[in-house]
Amino acid sequence: MPAPLMQIETDAVVPAQADVVVIGGGIVGTCAAYYLAKRGVSVVLLEKGRIGAEQSSRNWGWCRQQNRDARELPISTRSLDLWDDLSAEIGMDPGFRRCGLLYLSNDEAEIAGWARWRDFARGEGVVTHMLSATEASERGHASGRKWAGGVFSPTDGTADPSRAAPVIALGVEKLGGRVVQNCAARGLELEAGAVSGVVTERGVIRTRTVVMAGGAWASSFVRQMGLRFPQASVRSSILSVAPGAELPDAVHTKYISITRRGDGGHTLAVSGAARVDVTPQQVRFWGKFLPMFFKRRKSLAPGGVQGWQSGHETLSRWALDRETPMERMRILDPRPDRSQIDLTLGRAREIFPALRDTPVAASWAGYIDSTPDGVPAIGETRIPGLVLAAGFSGHGFGIGPGAGHLIADLVTGTDPIVDPKPYHPARLDESVWGKVADF
Repeated sequence: MPAPLMQIETDAVVPAQADVVVIGGGIVGTCAAYYLAKRGVSVVLLEKGRIGAEQSSRNWGWCRQQNRDARELPISTRSLDLWDDLSAEIGMDPGFRRCGLLYLSNDEAEIAGWARWRDFARGEGVVTHMLSATEASERGHASGRKWAGGVFSPTDGTADPSRAAPVIALGVEKLGGRVVQNCAARGLELEAGAVSGVVTERGVIRTRTVVMAGGAWASSFVRQMGLRFPQASVRSSILSVAPGAELPDAVHTKYISITRRGDGGHTLAVSGAARVDVTPQQVRFWGKFLPMFFKRRKSLAPGGVQGWQSGHETLSRWALDRETPMERMRILDPRPDRSQIDLTLGRAREIFPALRDTPVAASWAGYIDSTPDGVPAIGETRIPGLVLAAGFSGHGFGIGPGAGHLIADLVTGTDPIVDPKPYHPARLDESVWGKVADF
């Protein structure tokens, strides 16, 4: 069963022109379109399948500052403020709550690492409470275990992955923007080397500005214009259980992480665990990703051929007047890794006894697209008018509002919400040894 997703009805007509076209209806694309529409920009949001149907509905739902890489902390903090406002602005609830995030551990080295991050974050104005053994065991009493220590980040929270992107897309329409589902963008038209239009399966949209926020599809798309964007994805498998268990809203241990869902059930996952499915793009960018794979070698495992068959990391070129890989695979919906699902459920039920009699509601997998250093690529490419926003490395859901706001800032030439330099795609031309983000 795929991840739960709120279905919305949107426009079926592709307009003849727009100030900006955003390609990709995940959390980043919807937020970019929302903040552009909020400024009165004529914007069209294109989604080849359903809004939010890929990784934006398949993640944990965490919106955190805790343990963020220093390059991402500013955009994380600003995103939380923006999450706070979305419900009132749109008139619908994306499921965001500042419930706080709880981290528990019996590993002294891990606890010491959290303390070092706390010391760094304190200088950035972020509140994090280190927990003693007694405090950690009390907050984690649902496990029935003693814990050596932990962290509680009270200003962090969660949003509902099944609702967030669809609700924000409805906000785009409320502000006068256009949202078109089941319509793939096949490529771009250029005049004098600059963007002049988007070719879709339903016709051409004249525009001078395009935001490519296509998630795992971004690299193969920009390759059609001769751009090289090092991107690779891993297949992550998680599950949800039915309501009934009394557990913290969001808790992480190195064995299992649990998040309360909007329906009262819980999402269960093992942090970092994923399969590396071989694809042409994996082979092409292998050298670029060696630092990443080396750092995450304990949590990654070899995968299969699903990624090759899905077509999202193809190196082939396609014609703009014929069916493309995006139309043949409207929604990336890979099979979950059954062994990972069984391991995750077993660990959850061992550590949190309340889950032993709670039935599984669904299990699913998703492709998490990453850059070589684990920090998103946000910025204009060498093609004038083409802005890239991809490679969010499993962090995109939480920082989606901040990323969308930053994209709108860059497009409209206003003061950026955060310093955009750490995210510029040009940095990926250099080696990332020693620069890979901690996850």
